[in-house]
Amino acid sequence: MLTRNCLSLLLWVLFDGGLLTPQPQQTLEAEPRGNVATTPERRMPAVRVKRGWVWNQFFVLEEYMGSEPQYVGKLHSDLDKGVGSVTYTLSGDGAGTVFTIDETTGDIHAIRSLDREEKPFYTLRAQAVDIDTKKPLEPESEFIIKVQDINDNEPKFLDGPYVASVPEMSPVGAYVLQVKATDADDPTYGNSARVVYSILQGQPYFSIDPKTGVIRTALPNMDREVKEQYQVLIQAKDMGGQLGGLAGTTTVNITLTDVNDNPPRFPKSIFHLKVPESSLIGSAIGRIRAVDPDSGRNAEIEYTIVPGDGGNLFDISTDENTQEGIIKLKKPLDFETKKAYTFKVEASNAHLDHRFHSAGPFKDTATVKINVLDVDEPPVFSKHFYTMEVYEDTPVGTIIGAVTAQDLDFGSSAVRYFIDWKSDVDSYFTIDGMEGTIATNELLDRESTAQYNFSIVSSKLSNPLLTSKVNVIINVLDVNEFPPEIAVPYESYVCENARPGQVIQIVGAADKDLSPAGQKFSFRLSPEVSTKPNFTVHDFRNNTAGIIARRSGYSRRQQELYFLPVVIEDSSYPIQSSTNTMTIRVCRCDSDGTILSCNVEAIFLPVGLSTGALIAILLCIVILLVIVVLYVALRRQKKKDTLMTSKEDVRDNVIHYDDEGGGEEDTQAFDIGALRNPKAIEDNKMRRDIKPEALCLPRSRPPAEDNTNIRDFINQRLRENDGDPSAPPYDSLATYAYEGNGSVAESLSSIDSLATEADQDYDYLSDWGPRFKVLAEMFGEEESYNPDKIT
Repeated sequence: MLTRNCLSLLLWVLFDGGLLTPQPQQTLEAEPRGNVATTPERRMPAVRVKRGWVWNQFFVLEEYMGSEPQYVGKLHSDLDKGVGSVTYTLSGDGAGTVFTIDETTGDIHAIRSLDREEKPFYTLRAQAVDIDTKKPLEPESEFIIKVQDINDNEPKFLDGPYVASVPEMSPVGAYVLQVKATDADDPTYGNSARVVYSILQGQPYFSIDPKTGVIRTALPNMDREVKEQYQVLIQAKDMGGQLGGLAGTTTVNITLTDVNDNPPRFPKSIFHLKVPESSLIGSAIGRIRAVDPDSGRNAEIEYTIVPGDGGNLFDISTDENTQEGIIKLKKPLDFETKKAYTFKVEASNAHLDHRFHSAGPFKDTATVKINVLDVDEPPVFSKHFYTMEVYEDTPVGTIIGAVTAQDLDFGSSAVRYFIDWKSDVDSYFTIDGMEGTIATNELLDRESTAQYNFSIVSSKLSNPLLTSKVNVIINVLDVNEFPPEIAVPYESYVCENARPGQVIQIVGAADKDLSPAGQKFSFRLSPEVSTKPNFTVHDFRNNTAGIIARRSGYSRRQQELYFLPVVIEDSSYPIQSSTNTMTIRVCRCDSDGTILSCNVEAIFLPVGLSTGALIAILLCIVILLVIVVLYVALRRQKKKDTLMTSKEDVRDNVIHYDDEGGGEEDTQAFDIGALRNPKAIEDNKMRRDIKPEALCLPRSRPPAEDNTNIRDFINQRLRENDGDPSAPPYDSLATYAYEGNGSVAESLSSIDSLATEADQDYDYLSDWGPRFKVLAEMFGEEESYNPDKIT
C-alpha cells in the first residue's frame, strides 16, 4: 500500500511540475551574485548574478469553507536577511481580489472560496523589492496557483431524456441506445469524474453497460401486442460507483416497433348478409373484417373468395382505410331463381415476414351466407327485342306477331301492353292490351317505308308504375306489284351500213320492287312484230338483252325511225311483265360505226337529249317570240294614242308639256312647233316630238312675227283660267309659267320673255349635251337646204 502511494505521488509531481507542499521556500542552487536578471520592462546591465529565489506553482483547495483565509504558500528570497528590508509584491490573475500577500513575510492567502470548474488555475507574478531604494532585488518571476479539485459535481445527462425503439421479438442483447453522462470534476485527479452507469428501473427487460452506457434488450421475444412502451430509468454515479459518489439520472422511453408476426383472424366463422334482388351489378352488398393485431403495413390484409359453389356471382376487395373486405355483386340476382348463396372467404397477410413462417400459415377462412330478398319487379319480356315481317299488301287488322311479358314475383300480377307513342309512324300498328298481339292499322307500302322500329311497354296491373320496355322491329316484305322496265336508254340508232346479226344496243331491266336474290328478267319481241321484223331481241340470260339487226340496207330516205316493242318479264310471284317500245333511228355512219350525220334530234342524242326535251325547248323559244311581238305591238299602240291626243287640242299639248323633262328619250314631250303654227298639224301629219326619219326634209323655221300671236294666245288662256272659279287652284298652265326655276339652264319656255323669238339666240343649246340636241336643232340658226344632210 505504501509503495503504491509513493508511486502515485511521484507521478503527480512529474505531471503537474509542482512541490509536495504549498510552501515555495525552496530555492535553486545559488548563482554568482554579479549577474542581474533581465525583466520585460527594463534592460539591466549584463552582470551575472546568482538567482536568489524561484518557484513553479502552488495549490489551493476549491470550495474552502473555513472562517480564516486559506493559506496558499510563502514567497521568500535569499536576499531577505529577515531585517525588514525587503518588500514582496504580487500581480496577475486575482491579485488583490482573490489572492493577497504579506509584504513583509511573503505569505500568500486566498481570501474567497474558489471553484475549479469556474477557473482551474491562476497565473501570477511576484517580485522582491528593496524597501529603501524601491529597486527590485530579484527579476520578476511568474508562477501558477492551481485550484485543487474536490468531488462537488454530479454526473449529468445533457441529451436526456432519451427516446429509442427496438423491433419486437428481438433476441437478447439487441442494441437499443447509448447514453452518456458528463461530470464537470477534474478527470485527471482522483475518481471524481469516473462515471459508472446502472438501471434503476426497467429490469428485467433491458440492461446497460456500466462503462459505455449502451442499453440492450435483456429478455427474448418481447411482444409489442402485449406491451409496446417501456420507460427505463438510468443512473450515472461518479467515484467509480463507490459509496459517497454523486449520481445523476435520466429517463429512456423505449418503444417496441411492430413486425409482421401475427396472422389475420376472423372474429367469427360465419357472416350473414341480406341482399335485395334489385341490387345493381358492381354495387357493394356487404362488408366483413378480419382482425390483425399488427399495425401499419404489417396489418394490410388481402381477401379472396375461395372457388366453389355460389362464389362466382360475387367479388371481394379490400378497403385501404379500414382493411375490411367489401363484397360486390358481379352478376344480377334473382330471388325467383335462387334465394341464398354460400361461399368461403380467405384473409391473408399482404406482406409476409420470412422469419415467422415457422409459426404457421398467416391466413384465416370464414364462411359467408347471403340471403336474397324478394323485390317487387316490373314484368320481364321473353326476348330482348322482337323482329317481325309483314307483306306490304297485308289487309288492315291482320295480326303479324305478338310480344310476351311475365311478372316473375310471387303472386304474379296480370300484365298490360301498350305502344310507346313517339311519332306518327307508330300509328301504323296496334297492340292488344291483354294478349300482346300486334296488328296492322293502316295499309303498308314498302317503297315508302321498308322498316318500322318502335317500343312496346308492359306494366303490372297491380302496380302500374313498374314498367318494362322492349324494341320491336317490323320489316315490310315486298310484293311483286310493279312490272320491270327497260333501263335507259329507250332510244338507239342503226347505221345504214349495218350488217345482219349486228348487235346495235344492249339493254337492261329495272324493277321498282325489292328484287329478291337471284331475280331473273327475260326479254322477247312483242308478238305483233314477230313476223318479218327488221330487228330482233336476243336474251343473254344475265338480266340483259341485245337489239340485233335482222337485215342490211337501212336507209334514212325510205324510213328514218323504227319502233321496236320489247316484252320484259320478271321471275317473282306473281309474275309481272311490261311492253316497252324502243325508238331506233337510222343514221349515216362510217365503216367503224361512228355516226357521221343524223337528223337534229340524233345530233343531241349523244348528250342525252330526248324527243320530249327537244320539243320543250322549241316550245319555249316560240313562247318567247310571241312575248316579244306583243310587247312591240303595245309600244306602237301607245305612241299612236299619244300623237292623236296632241292633234285634237293645242291646249292639251300645253297641259302635257308639264310632264316633259326626259330629253330626247321623252317621247311625250311638248311639240313647240304646234304652238308656233297650229295649221301645220293638219297640213303635215308628221310627228313633231320625235326625230324625223332620214328621208324627211329639214323643218323650216317659222317666221318670227308668229311669236307675238302665240304669246297673246297663252296670256288670254291664262287670264281665263285665273278668273274661272271652277278651275283648279293651281293648274298646269300656272305650273308652266314657273317651270324651270332653280335649274342651271333656267326656263326653256318663251313665256315672260322680254324679247321675241327672233331676238333670242339659241346657239347655247348645242353646248348642253345630247339631251338638248333636238331643241338645239329646232331653235338653232336657219340652215340652207342640203338634200344630202339628214336632220
